[in-house]
Amino acid sequence: MRRSIEALFLTLLLLVLCATAGQAQAQIKLQIGSGTSAPAMDTATGASSSPASSNVVTTPRVRAELVALAPQGIEPGKTIDLGLLLDHQPDWHTYWVNPGDSGLPTQLQWQLPPSWDAGEIAWPTPHPIRIGSLVNYGYEGQVLLPVTVQIPSTFSADARDVTVRLHANWLICRVECIPEEGQFSLTIPTHSSTALLADAFAKARAQVPVALQGSSQASVDGETLKLRVSGLPVALQGQSLQVLSESPDTLHHAMEDGKDFQQQWEGADWTAVVPLSANRGQTPDDLPLVLTTNAHTAVDGAIGWRSVAPISGQWQAAAVAQVSHELAAALAKNAQSSAPTPPPASGSLWLAVLGALIGGLILNLMPCVFPILALKVLGFTAHGSQLREQRHAGLAYTAGVVLSFLALGALLLALRSAGQQLGWGFQLQSPLVIAALAALFTVIGLNLAGMFEFGNFVPSSLAGKQAKSPTTNAFLSGVLAVAIASPCTAPFMGASMGLAVSLPAAEALLVFAALGLGMAAPYLLASWIPAVVRWLPRPGAWMDTFRRAMAFPMFATVVWLVWVLGQQSGIDGAATLLALLVLLAALVWSLGLQGRARWGFAVLSLAGSLYLASAMGHNLTTPAPAPGQQASGALWQPWSEQKVSEINASGKPVFVDFTAAWCVTCQYNKRTTLSDSQVLAAFENKQVNLLRADWTRQDPAITQALNLLGRSGVPVYVLYAPGKPPQILSEVLSVKEVVDAVTKL
Repeated sequence: MRRSIEALFLTLLLLVLCATAGQAQAQIKLQIGSGTSAPAMDTATGASSSPASSNVVTTPRVRAELVALAPQGIEPGKTIDLGLLLDHQPDWHTYWVNPGDSGLPTQLQWQLPPSWDAGEIAWPTPHPIRIGSLVNYGYEGQVLLPVTVQIPSTFSADARDVTVRLHANWLICRVECIPEEGQFSLTIPTHSSTALLADAFAKARAQVPVALQGSSQASVDGETLKLRVSGLPVALQGQSLQVLSESPDTLHHAMEDGKDFQQQWEGADWTAVVPLSANRGQTPDDLPLVLTTNAHTAVDGAIGWRSVAPISGQWQAAAVAQVSHELAAALAKNAQSSAPTPPPASGSLWLAVLGALIGGLILNLMPCVFPILALKVLGFTAHGSQLREQRHAGLAYTAGVVLSFLALGALLLALRSAGQQLGWGFQLQSPLVIAALAALFTVIGLNLAGMFEFGNFVPSSLAGKQAKSPTTNAFLSGVLAVAIASPCTAPFMGASMGLAVSLPAAEALLVFAALGLGMAAPYLLASWIPAVVRWLPRPGAWMDTFRRAMAFPMFATVVWLVWVLGQQSGIDGAATLLALLVLLAALVWSLGLQGRARWGFAVLSLAGSLYLASAMGHNLTTPAPAPGQQASGALWQPWSEQKVSEINASGKPVFVDFTAAWCVTCQYNKRTTLSDSQVLAAFENKQVNLLRADWTRQDPAITQALNLLGRSGVPVYVLYAPGKPPQILSEVLSVKEVVDAVTKL
């Protein structure tokens, strides 16, 4: 039995470690545009790539997507269109090439195959956005910023597809301004048509100002500029026009027709006297202008007309041409709100360490850790009175736990510094990690149940080496315990983990080490105190019964993991995993047979597994509809930052349940306290709106909200009352705590 368990840890644990490492590597690669599907996020802005595709980045304010138009595929010497499609949330906007009185234009930095040449953004005609006395130029709703890409004649079209990458920066504003960015990657087929968004590109091109064939002139007259433009459509004659300069710091933006801005038609020529900007720079040789109607209605198929007017004369430059005071103030305010938390005082650090230590101790009580602790009980019994081996095993287990927590903490900190937005328990947000853990526990359960002995199909020399290394087994037990236990955020851990991710690296790792030490402490103490061992029964026949009984907690853990994966990938994903586990069990059983039947059944099981993985493996990673978007009844509604603000603005309180399917504490609270009749009655009496933020799969908006609350994992329960700061409740809820908090509203 010991030989089997030890060998299993050395081989099967690699599945979990490789899956977790692969997920982390994919997320790091995304930062340099590798084209993986792992989410990326900017820690200050909440920008995150969609889990389904790295050509999409979402934030609470905008959805950005890298799109392409190649109706004839990619042909040498021809062109294709790329673009950034921005879908703004209500009241939010981004900016034109000249943002106006405040703002910054969107910037695109391309990474294309050799000799591919990307042109400039073909800016659609913007519309003025008035904020108080300011006028900006930009876009609301949905806008596509198209770019023409020239394919060189030397391009070889032998490859089936081509990957293009983009790093985009944009400033998005409502009243406050928030700089955001995203890494995008898009694979375009070489020999087939890419024209799904042909209508969107056609609409964007129709909004690009049309180049005028006539002449334009501009002359400086004191603090104004006199303009004359010819060649405009006949249908425009007699209409009032808006004039926009593509060059910032030239014309005054907040001008009013008939006052400081005067215009008239002289036959087919449009003339105007426009005021110069108070922040104007040096006089350029010419001025690119865009003219449009006040209503932005199409005339002769266009809504804007572009002309470049040579400038005669010189204006006097302003003393300092600078970013507007309004933009500077907005950016400064945003920087303060998104700046890293200052290093805490030493007292706060040691409180965080103490909280992590206590949280680690309590973590041993979580049901997801129980199967691992059961294996350690078997280890204690096997050692009997061999105190030296017990102590070595205790130290090895502690080392495995502490080093694993340090590794997870370092990985989390590294990914965050690279721009990821992750929280504690992120590894169980990957369906592949879930599947690997389910396979691991299935095989361990089959071994404990007596279906097979690992030594029967492993060379005796290898099995012998494993049997002589109980210390290695203890160390791997600690690693596996952390892999399973880390998503279960125990009481006293929430604040410590939230603080840890904002600390300097050395101090943050100290908190993670304290968490690991707290979790390993009971076993470490027991291994060094002989009295604990004397309480255990002597080795005997009961051990075989106990061993087989321990298979059921393993299988129960598999049930939980399949359920978690079902929450992430839907019923098809759960069914696929179950089918693969059945074939895995058949493979393990066949390897324990004798004679030719052993290899016959083994080949059939392996072939079936490979076929199923190739045919249906995609079901494991295909996202199911977010739980918050499914029917959740009239009581609980899906969470969004905007919905919380809207409800509070109407004068009503909001209770938010930050939860995840893989969080056992969350499910316990959901089925007990949050379903209690007294709690529901208190919510109803105070007209509390109930929102559920489901973090089963990585959600950048939820991660950002948790960070703002000083938390890095779930569960988190928050009561938002109008005009009051958020009230965070305990991780393990009680009916009295919730009722008292709601009653005080």
